[in-house]
Amino acid sequence: MAGETLRTLKEKISKSQQVIREALERYGDRIAVAWTGGKDSTTTLHLIKEVGNGRVPIPVLNIDTSVKFKEIYAFRDRLAREWALDLRIERNEEALKVIKIAANKEECCLKLKTEVIAAAIKKYGWEALITGMRWDEQPDREQEAYFSSRENPPHMRVHPLLHFTEMDIWQYIKDHNVPYCELYRRGYRSLGCEPCTKLGVAGGPERAGRDRQKEEIMKRLRKMGYF
Repeated sequence: MAGETLRTLKEKISKSQQVIREALERYGDRIAVAWTGGKDSTTTLHLIKEVGNGRVPIPVLNIDTSVKFKEIYAFRDRLAREWALDLRIERNEEALKVIKIAANKEECCLKLKTEVIAAAIKKYGWEALITGMRWDEQPDREQEAYFSSRENPPHMRVHPLLHFTEMDIWQYIKDHNVPYCELYRRGYRSLGCEPCTKLGVAGGPERAGRDRQKEEIMKRLRKMGYF
């Protein structure tokens, strides 16, 4: 984990924009951004939009597991219209025919998220994917780098928000009037699929509302290609 010298939000924003510019210059039309509809990936979208002079100039990948909150779907579709996003919604239709949702958390995430990410990268020929990952959000993400290569398929993961904290995200959203899903107003702090997400615990970890089994296998999921 690094970035301790970035003390102010202004410095952190500047660093994030630097990472985004480098990624766009390096990969051109062979890069996309993953967007879940959550606060972090929406902040990432807004930063890209700022760098892009008012528009998000790259494709936006949304993984549809079919069991996200209805509020997330509504927010996704509204913002896609308002920001004129090149939204690519991808899902594993074959797996959805046979899998029992949330029965086996590792299998569920592998089939409905990880395999979909890999398939989308191959389908569109992307060489890099931007995410909204942060160092302080989850222990297995603490050693991540701004540019991190992946295999199966080979591509680069780009993480412009690594140095942001949860409070930085909300301050950025407030300062820049960034839209966000209404579920956060109801007490959710981290949004996943509806069967595996509960209200957060006041004063507890940010991802306390996430399914414990999934959190425990996060390291394995990330090795498989998860965020």
